[in-house]
Amino acid sequence: MIQRVARPIHLVVAWLYVIGLLVQVFLAGMGVFSGATAFATHRDFGYLLTALPVVLIVTALVGRFGRWHAIAATVMFVQFILQSVLIIGRESMPEIAALHPVNGFLILLIAVWLASDAWRVWQANREAAPTEPIAPESRSG
Repeated sequence: MIQRVARPIHLVVAWLYVIGLLVQVFLAGMGVFSGATAFATHRDFGYLLTALPVVLIVTALVGRFGRWHAIAATVMFVQFILQSVLIIGRESMPEIAALHPVNGFLILLIAVWLASDAWRVWQANREAAPTEPIAPESRSG
């Protein structure tokens, strides 16, 4: 029962995460072209997105999406933590801090893979699920 609940949650959260990451890239662009105050929105939205890989880890395990989904979600969570660490060094080590957008695009790449594969698994399970027998019509005699 809980697996049946976790599977659609995993699928929806995976795609919401991809959409959220695309919004995050847009917000970074707004920060570059609109001014430094727009970066606060980029930062705050990034902190909000950090929760989604945790949900993906749990739903991957409970929904039995396989080890790779749980590993990918864990890697993305660690990468999100790394994003904050990279920003801390922007004054003292700008060459290292410049990896922040590269890491962000790697997160997006993994998220797209995870969401696409979650869709594939979802479809495969729907096709493999046995159809419920149709109850015969009652005949009056």
